[in-house]
Amino acid sequence: MQIEIKIDADCKEPKVIVLTDKITDEISELLKRLSEETPQMLVGFRGDTLEILEQANIFRIYAQAGKVIATTSKGNYLLRLRLYELEDRLGKSSFVRISNSEIINFKKVKAFDLSFAGTICVSLSNGTVTYVSRRYVSKIKKVLGI
Repeated sequence: MQIEIKIDADCKEPKVIVLTDKITDEISELLKRLSEETPQMLVGFRGDTLEILEQANIFRIYAQAGKVIATTSKGNYLLRLRLYELEDRLGKSSFVRISNSEIINFKKVKAFDLSFAGTICVSLSNGTVTYVSRRYVSKIKKVLGI
C-alpha cells in the first residue's frame, strides 16, 4: 500500500482520499479504523485519588456488588459509569463485552479455551481467568472468526 501526505496551508480540515481499483479486506479495515471515533477519557478512583486511566492498560472492567471496577496493570479502580456507558467510551477494536457484568480488553487476552460446553474460558495476560456467558458466545466467536 502506498501512502501519500500533502501539506496545504489552505486546508482547514483533514481530508482522506482512498484511490483503489476495488474494495479489499485491507481497504475495508482501513476505512473502519479511520471512521472510528477517538476513545474518550476514563477516570478511576482508588481511595481518595482520582486517576486518568489509559485504555491500553485496562485488562477488564466488571460489575460486582453494585460497583463497576476496572482492573489495570497498576491495580483496581472504581469507576462511576455503568457498563453500557463504558461500552460507548471504550475503543471498539480493543474492548468487547463477554457477559452482562464484564467487558474485556482483547489485546490483553492470553488464550481462549473452547473445551467447556456452551461457554468460553478466557485467560488474560495478568493471570485472571474469566468466562464468556452463553448469551455472548456467538458474538465472541464471530469476532474471533470461528
